[in-house]
Amino acid sequence: MDKKTILTEGSIPRRWYNIIADLPEPPAPPLHPGTHEPAGPDDLVPIFPMGLIEQEASGERFIDIPEEVREIYRIWRPTPLVRATNLEKALDTPARIFFKYEGASPSGSHKSNTATAQAYYNKQAGVKRIATETGAGQWGSALSLACKLFGVDLTVYMVKVSYEQKPYRRSMMQLWGAEVYPSPSDRTEAGRKVLEEHPDSNGSLGIAISEAIEVAAKDDDCKYSLGSVLNHVLLHQTIIGEEAIEQCEAAGAYPDVVVGCIGGGSSFAGIAFPFVREVIEGKRSTRFVAVEPTACPTVTKGEFTYDFGDIAQTTPLLKMHTLGHDFVPAGIHAGGLRYHGMAPLVSHVVELGFMEAVAVPQTTCFDAAQLFACTEGIIPAPESAHAIRATVDEALRAKEEGAERNILFNLTGHGLLDLASYDAYLSGQLQDHDHPEEAIAEAIARLPKVD
Repeated sequence: MDKKTILTEGSIPRRWYNIIADLPEPPAPPLHPGTHEPAGPDDLVPIFPMGLIEQEASGERFIDIPEEVREIYRIWRPTPLVRATNLEKALDTPARIFFKYEGASPSGSHKSNTATAQAYYNKQAGVKRIATETGAGQWGSALSLACKLFGVDLTVYMVKVSYEQKPYRRSMMQLWGAEVYPSPSDRTEAGRKVLEEHPDSNGSLGIAISEAIEVAAKDDDCKYSLGSVLNHVLLHQTIIGEEAIEQCEAAGAYPDVVVGCIGGGSSFAGIAFPFVREVIEGKRSTRFVAVEPTACPTVTKGEFTYDFGDIAQTTPLLKMHTLGHDFVPAGIHAGGLRYHGMAPLVSHVVELGFMEAVAVPQTTCFDAAQLFACTEGIIPAPESAHAIRATVDEALRAKEEGAERNILFNLTGHGLLDLASYDAYLSGQLQDHDHPEEAIAEAIARLPKVD
């Protein structure tokens, strides 16, 4: 087995996979923010096109990928599955390490998988403009290109700390025609309220979501688009895992362990859910490890309950692992992992016992990222570095146990626009953050009361 063989195997799937059809228990429904009754499609019409609403509520096992979307996917898909042989040698492990490289997309991350689909369905619905938020900028840049390709205007509210830390992400969005504003901003009621109370706020995804939803709700020609968390977003990302199953089987390297970082949950769901299907059917016994930062320990320390997706409490109530909708995390460099809630579907699958979660500090993630860069040659995004950290730990555990096993992780994107983060790491300025237990308790106490 060599890299070339693995890189050339695989084809672009024709369908996305919906795990809801195979779960032994259905996930809890979203609730209307006012009545706390189950939310229906009509409740989502003001912010989403019907094509995406239908996918959000779908119980179908597979959903066909429109040919117009597959045509754009062909620019970068199938993405490579690569064996990290140099990393294996550096760790002196009997484990075989593989990664699915989503940094091959034009925007440099997995976000293009759902951005392309969402831009398409909005275009089909006659939408003129989309409003969205972005944390580290991967989502904003992916949607900027997708909107440009389908002729839809885009307004992006970028979390302020990332807007300042990652200026070239902003440049990429603007190059592809998007308007980009730091969040909290003075352009919306939600943003102005935060600035009145916290003039120096670094922002959060919860705040940026509130701003984008407000813009969409006030403009009949505008819809809102989300880069993670919701069912239809996770659905689009399953193209990663569907490709990976075919590639792993062709390489004779079906994974014993699948690892991925989690912020909102879409990239992890994307690679893991198709493999979880095989476990549910009793065909395999794969373990699944979801990795989050200690600065934002949503699954490992959050509560599994109903909460809002944004600080202004405008979204439906979602049953998920949450640190509280008004949680504002430390300004760690993995901006895509700084969301207060976890995707309801990922949360549900964790609660069913199919997945486990771990939290790791950012300096150890950058240690692993540097090792990966020096052995495999790819500079990973800070978010992906969390998956690399856990993969290294799994490989070292295999070494201690003298056990051969296949480890697959999702390299969600490259870090070529995150070099300021690496500058901070190399200069010793990068700090770890453990979110205080008392702050988590206070945020949990403010959660909405749902009977």
